[in-house]
Amino acid sequence: MTWSISSCFITLVVLFLWRIEDSAEACRCAPVHLQQAFCSADVVIRAKVVGVTAVSGNTNYDVQQIKMFKGPDRVIHAIFTSSSSASCGVTLELTKEYLFTGRLNTDGRMHIVMCDFIQYWEDLNGTQRKSLTQRYQSGCNCTIIRCSSLPCPVSAPDECLWTDWLLADGQSGPQAKYSACLKRSDGSCAWYGGMAPSKK
Repeated sequence: MTWSISSCFITLVVLFLWRIEDSAEACRCAPVHLQQAFCSADVVIRAKVVGVTAVSGNTNYDVQQIKMFKGPDRVIHAIFTSSSSASCGVTLELTKEYLFTGRLNTDGRMHIVMCDFIQYWEDLNGTQRKSLTQRYQSGCNCTIIRCSSLPCPVSAPDECLWTDWLLADGQSGPQAKYSACLKRSDGSCAWYGGMAPSKK
């Protein structure tokens, strides 16, 4: 009897730990360059979080839109996300300004997840802010390939290798912060930082 109870207890513990691990791993996101996030998003806005309410498993953040870089011809007043981090829900700070990339649901509401590019506006540098108005859009027909270990070959002329990831933190590298992958006159793509094209 004691052995049976112990066996059941161990089984329950294993199942419990498995569920925790499963939930923790339910939301995994590959790092994306801001240009990639911009190009794949339905909506890209700068907004300030001014309120929050919970609505049937979702969190509704009221926002004050400051600028729309990409999206519908209307002002976004609210952003929705899952209340669960295991479902990629996002927790935001009230009164903070963010850059948001996200999707428009079929009902027209903006929805965000952890895998979207969501960052404090104050943490973006001048190059990133300026690129939101034109540069990133003009590079949407290029493809950014994340390179985390060598060799990392380019398989098509419209690709740019994101080699910041050969460093410790790719999001802090020069390509992430100061470059955009843009078309050249010959139709191929290359990194542009400032006015001159940089090495692929």
